[in-house]
Amino acid sequence: MKILKISFLLVSMIMISCQVSIAQNSTYSHTNKKAIKLFEEAKVFYQNYQLPEAIARLNDALEKESNFVEAYTLMGYVYVDSKNNEGALQSFKKALQINPDFAASTLYFVGQLELERGEYVAAEKYFQQFMKSPVADSKMRNDAFEKIDGLNFAMEAIKNPVPFNPINLGEGVNSAYPEYFPSLTVDGATMLFTRQLPEPNSPVKYNEDFYISEWSSGKWGEAKTLGSPINTENNEGAPSLSADGQLLIFTACELYGEYGGGRKGLGSCDLFFSQRVGNRWNKPMNLGTEINSKTWETQPSFSADGKTLYFIRRVKERNGNTHSDIFVSELDNEGYWKTPVRLPDHINTQKNEESVFIHPDGQTLYFASNGHLGMGGLDIYIARKNEKGEWGIPMNLGYPINTFKNENSILISPDGKKAYFASDREGGFGGLDLYEFELPKSVQPQTVSYLAGKVIDADTRQPLGSRFELYNLENEELVVSSYSDQENGDFLVALPLAKNYALNVSKPGYLFYSENFTLKEKKDDRPYEKNIALKKIKVGEKVILRNIFYATNKYDLLAESKSELKKLVEFLDRNSAIKVEIGGHTDDVGSTALNQELSNNRAKEVYLYLIGKGIDSSRLSYKGFGANEPVASNATEEGRAQNRRTEFTVVAIN
Repeated sequence: MKILKISFLLVSMIMISCQVSIAQNSTYSHTNKKAIKLFEEAKVFYQNYQLPEAIARLNDALEKESNFVEAYTLMGYVYVDSKNNEGALQSFKKALQINPDFAASTLYFVGQLELERGEYVAAEKYFQQFMKSPVADSKMRNDAFEKIDGLNFAMEAIKNPVPFNPINLGEGVNSAYPEYFPSLTVDGATMLFTRQLPEPNSPVKYNEDFYISEWSSGKWGEAKTLGSPINTENNEGAPSLSADGQLLIFTACELYGEYGGGRKGLGSCDLFFSQRVGNRWNKPMNLGTEINSKTWETQPSFSADGKTLYFIRRVKERNGNTHSDIFVSELDNEGYWKTPVRLPDHINTQKNEESVFIHPDGQTLYFASNGHLGMGGLDIYIARKNEKGEWGIPMNLGYPINTFKNENSILISPDGKKAYFASDREGGFGGLDLYEFELPKSVQPQTVSYLAGKVIDADTRQPLGSRFELYNLENEELVVSSYSDQENGDFLVALPLAKNYALNVSKPGYLFYSENFTLKEKKDDRPYEKNIALKKIKVGEKVILRNIFYATNKYDLLAESKSELKKLVEFLDRNSAIKVEIGGHTDDVGSTALNQELSNNRAKEVYLYLIGKGIDSSRLSYKGFGANEPVASNATEEGRAQNRRTEFTVVAIN
């Protein structure tokens, strides 16, 4: 979103300067009594925030005395509060023309106003003149020094632009009304965003609701309202979807004591969540006191693994100043959010950080800020985690992605190649529209692919809501723990490329399923797909333990087997009535005797491991089958790999 408006810091300084240089002034540069009387009336109107009346009195005063420098200066302040930056700029410049030494702060204000319309050379000139003034306010001097640094950065950035060719997302998403704050599922097939519609009966005269669009046949389909119970008569905004689109976290703000739909809140704006089952969304719930405070929380970003939540919180300093910072909370082992932690000072500043977005790679953060070196206003920045898991120094995305206006939100596609943002640029459908552009390689995140599939009952072929877990086989780290949809059995999860993964799927009353796979470099948009049929626990049923690994031609269990063995122990603990036989199998390479011995020893090794973890030996047996029971042809390496396996068979249910 790009809005031309004077900064909060400038407004604060204007009010201070106005009180000092004008409101308390008892002598004036001219003696025209009628002009002074009109000016005094204008001051009263301004102090009561009656801005049109103040402007009218000042114009009358200037008709009486055309070189009334105090009137031009106050006119500049009134125009700033009226959001008329052009009028403010001309008034301040006229005051400087009459008497450049009347108020040093006027030089600062003109520099700021020139900056906010992108006139970098002119802005630098006025800031430099302000810095030379012996009576310049120290706080404003420090800010002017920072502004000059930013201007030098901006002018250099313009000389070295990055590629930027925004494309409107089309009439399926955009309308005559403003659209902004998009969110995507990890497969890029579903987009959720905020649309602002006029609402004459609302105190704020508009209503923000969520709309959803599906990608089909090479374009975004017609957006439809998300409907009840998410959308209400109040405003809902800044949505963040989980990778699979089954969990929604969003912002709802208090309006005359209501948060919409009977929701209960804690502060002026709170974060709420809702779970989707099939095509229905559950009633939203407040994220609670660990996340929400008595102040203001907004603009959430949910990590792809579901373990981390980034959001914006308004912070009040001891000196009374307020600004917004990025906070992060992690999910504990019991499923509760931990106390949020403020990101470090090299990310957060004493100004505003907004619109945080964590990419599905979990390593790359994008956010808006007006506290870092930039083009002016809010710019978009990128920060990356290092090998220690610490956030690096933010980097500006460059010009013309960032401009002198406010760029305050961005969404990056899972593959890291596209970025989405809202803009009111010419050629749109009306107001803010959603656009996409190719992200420069220098600011792209790691490429992320995804695993998609469906879980069904092996006998009935009906969908199952099941738990699935994915482990990184290199370090046994649990990457994702989630559930397939209860109604349709679908699951969808983001995964970084170039890693080996173990997949486990389980449901009470069923044998668990295991698989391992490698996500290599993406050559197209297709995901790794896996449809899984779970078998009910019955005598004679088998489970291939695909994530149990041994040293070559040995029976020592490798570390990569840890997650699978843990899952097997949990299964046996949960189903204490069953007895199982551990079976070892080999391919046909080598002698029959050696294969028989190796398979027997491998089965025994798992048997002993289970006993060591507390499983009663009376429930266990083991047997080596050598190469006698292949499940694939031994003529290929792929087939031989499938035949080298460990499995268990249910032999009895007591």
